[in-house]
Amino acid sequence: MAQDFYTRLVYARNAPILGIFAYYLLKLLGVEIPRSVPIGEGFELAHGGFGVVIHSKTVIGKRVKIYPGVGTGRADIYRPIHESRFEGIVIEDDVILSPGAKVLGKEGILRVRRGTVVGANAVLLESTGENEIWAGVPARKVGVRP
Repeated sequence: MAQDFYTRLVYARNAPILGIFAYYLLKLLGVEIPRSVPIGEGFELAHGGFGVVIHSKTVIGKRVKIYPGVGTGRADIYRPIHESRFEGIVIEDDVILSPGAKVLGKEGILRVRRGTVVGANAVLLESTGENEIWAGVPARKVGVRP
């Protein structure tokens, strides 16, 4: 039941009037997903997603599941924004971002391909293939989903 509440808030972010309220309510609940981030149908913010921080240049596909503590963003935060070659992050359909996973792009667009699982506390710094399992710091491919 609570899960439905969080999911409704995530989708309500873009409503004309109540969207700003939904966005700030999510922030109060510990979830930072900018209103500019498009999210496909079937999205799940597991366990309320406390500590989730999504970069404004992220695109989230269909049936993506994000656990608490997940973050997406720039890997080159030491550079001024105007010097960064980071363009964004695309999380394709059916991806699972496990608790504490970080997806950080340094240049261009980092793609987490369809069906990929990024393990708990992994730090993903490169694009993946489809249905791969990535784990570690920095993350590396450790398997393939059946």
